[in-house]
Amino acid sequence: MTMDALSKRYPVWFCDIWGVVHNGRKPFLSTTQALAKHRSRGGTVILVTNSPRTRAGVERQLLQLGVDPQSHDSITTSGDVTRELVVTHGGGKIFHLGPERDLSIFEGLNVERVSMRKAHACLCTGLFDDRSETPRDYADLLAGMKSRDLEMICANPDRIVRHGDRILYCAGALAEAYANIGGRVQMAGKPYRPIYDLALAEARRIRGSDVRLEDILAIGDGPETDIRGAAAYGLDALLVAEGVTDASDGLEAAEAKVLSLVPQARIVATMHQLSWD
Repeated sequence: MTMDALSKRYPVWFCDIWGVVHNGRKPFLSTTQALAKHRSRGGTVILVTNSPRTRAGVERQLLQLGVDPQSHDSITTSGDVTRELVVTHGGGKIFHLGPERDLSIFEGLNVERVSMRKAHACLCTGLFDDRSETPRDYADLLAGMKSRDLEMICANPDRIVRHGDRILYCAGALAEAYANIGGRVQMAGKPYRPIYDLALAEARRIRGSDVRLEDILAIGDGPETDIRGAAAYGLDALLVAEGVTDASDGLEAAEAKVLSLVPQARIVATMHQLSWD
């Protein structure tokens, strides 16, 4: 299906960011141009990301990377959903597991950042240093959390992300490791329903009318997050097979592999990169 046909068929696009709009270093110009063209034809683009930052924090990051603001109408983040979980599950005292660049997630919340020994829950936004560490480096810390029966609120269900030519671990990898030793985990972003509910409400607000699920196209590269989340929510999907999905054997093979992982997925198109041409 061509981009022209997709734009006519699906007025609302829920588009992933990392791996689709940019690679952590620079934007994909063909993607941002395609998103902007969809908007120019009356479409609505909601960027839906598992970033643990707030909407404002992600917008600042996109501007710094050079992403055209005309490429999207709004942003829905795992960080925004996480803030609700922190308030309802955190008991006012939170141990933050993650880099300082994610601290904007605490802005305006009536919670106190404390050490693990004093915390009521752990907010995990990622590894302290994702450039040099792996989840194996956190075995002792996670065991200590488990001994205190701390619940982990995972702000980013992504396990890995491509940063330029490198693969980096994300908060989801630590959440998986914690769950494997019996730790309690609350997940905020894709593939879980709350982030899609928030994106749908935002689309309806922007368009000033009802938006049906069949009017929405979910665009993403992650089988376990973007594609599984879209399938669970009842959305058709476009697979971008260049981020965390391996397309070295061709697009058909990449799509087949994703469908073997998520057989209920409704993939209507597969591309190396989002491009109108």
